[in-house]
Amino acid sequence: MIDIHQHLIYGVDDGSPDLESSLQMAQVAASEGVTRIVCTPHASDPFPYNAPLVEERFAELRERLEGVVELSLGCDFHLSADNIMEACAHPLRYSIDGKGYLLVEFPSFVIPPAMAEALFRLQSAGYRLIVTHPERYPAVLRQPELIGEWMRAGCLIQVTAGSLYGRFGKVEEMLANELLERNWIHFLATDAHHPLRRPPHLQQAYKYVAKRAGEETARRLCVTNPQAAVEGAAWPEQPEPKGLWENEPLRFSRTPEMKRARRGSVPKGDSPGPAGEEAETERVPARGFWSRLFGR
Repeated sequence: MIDIHQHLIYGVDDGSPDLESSLQMAQVAASEGVTRIVCTPHASDPFPYNAPLVEERFAELRERLEGVVELSLGCDFHLSADNIMEACAHPLRYSIDGKGYLLVEFPSFVIPPAMAEALFRLQSAGYRLIVTHPERYPAVLRQPELIGEWMRAGCLIQVTAGSLYGRFGKVEEMLANELLERNWIHFLATDAHHPLRRPPHLQQAYKYVAKRAGEETARRLCVTNPQAAVEGAAWPEQPEPKGLWENEPLRFSRTPEMKRARRGSVPKGDSPGPAGEEAETERVPARGFWSRLFGR
């Protein structure tokens, strides 16, 4: 298996705090059958991407983990105006091993409609976009139709492994499982941040998917598709995404839990902290955000 989203590099964001934790995370992943980890440090306002430090510690980990697990370098790329302009000015810089596949992270609580233009700009610069953990964004739980919009625009979807079996909350679990049923997931990844609080358990999700959707689906989400991403290869043929082009509403959005979430409560698992979303505070973007990005 290949884990395309893991905060393995220590001391650069809210992921692994030290070398010992990084080595422990890698050992756990390897023991579960993971052969390659894509290290994905944040590039965000709270955690700016410090390229020299990231590259130095990535090289250190790759040397220390030789023979244990292979490493690739990517980024958990937050869609801020400055980041988007930087990525467009330096095509492929933040993608996995510089080969084109880019993990993108939306603001958690507010996703402006103009984000569609931001995605188009990144795609025009040569990136193949992978939307990370949409099932965990409060904004998406209120507007689940966004996932279909992103897929129709050519984006790929990465769901957090633990979401499938309720680690991030009941509503997130329902959405993740409906996405699985509809063939709307392209990658499963751990988004691990710590060996204990946010561990890199991918094997449980693989077995869960194999039992629920078949071994072929589990391999596609954990092996075949991730392999294409780390190689920068052409995108493999995928099963037809059910209801995508018909714009069929997601069933989970009509459950009592979802109705409560839409009235304003934040579902369990999306509060800041180790068991939920990263410890960041999202704010409504200032007017200057889009004027800086699009020149208006």
